[in-house]
Amino acid sequence: MPGHTPQELMVAVAAREIADGELVFVGMRLPVLAFAVARSTHAPSALGLYEVGLLRAEPAEGFLGTMGDPPNVAGALWATRLSNVMALLAQGLVDLGFIGGAEVDRFGNLNTSYIGDFRRPAVKLPGSGGGADIAILSRRWVTLMSHEKRRLVERVSYVTSPGHGDGTPGWRARTGLPGGGPSAIVTTLGVLRFPPEGGEAFLASVHPGHTAEQVRAETGWELKVAPDLSETVPPTDAELAQIRRFDPDGFWTRPASR
Repeated sequence: MPGHTPQELMVAVAAREIADGELVFVGMRLPVLAFAVARSTHAPSALGLYEVGLLRAEPAEGFLGTMGDPPNVAGALWATRLSNVMALLAQGLVDLGFIGGAEVDRFGNLNTSYIGDFRRPAVKLPGSGGGADIAILSRRWVTLMSHEKRRLVERVSYVTSPGHGDGTPGWRARTGLPGGGPSAIVTTLGVLRFPPEGGEAFLASVHPGHTAEQVRAETGWELKVAPDLSETVPPTDAELAQIRRFDPDGFWTRPASR
């Protein structure tokens, strides 16, 4: 049995997506921990931007149930308005954004709006929030989600946040979207990535204890596999220590079945 949960592995993988010195649009749940881990390990100069209007140089010391909790406000470099935070996106200054979703398709398009026909949906979801802004304007972005066929679908029911559109190379530039689009989908089973020019996601690494066949069986399209497919590097002792420092009770990282 591994000495970590699938969610802790996802946090570690997401943290590694953050390079030192980057401005990161953090997002809620696991990305909050990912920023804290990155900032406390390999990216000591990264800055965290929060949709509620906060900019931080250091992760909050207290546990965060929401990004607006007092520990996140205390010690912030900048406590401002939502419009000012989004203006940094509009200026192209955000290097990396994290976005969650109910569905993602083979080209990285995200749905957080409707399941089924939007005129009479089977499920009504919360909507975009700042997701579309992050997807359109950040230099690149990463999605984190549970790996299930109902979530990784051939085509999303509704495009809330555009990824690589129809999958043809250069689609984003032709459509007038300035950001680089999705670079990775981090799931409970593996890591999917995209070609540099955009297009269709492929399986880049499989988490320990799983196989490419298992990942493909839980994916709603014929998932391509990288020729150099690797096993995802488990969380290091240093990464685990930081994850558990910022989530001491496992609120965000405990196994879903617990």
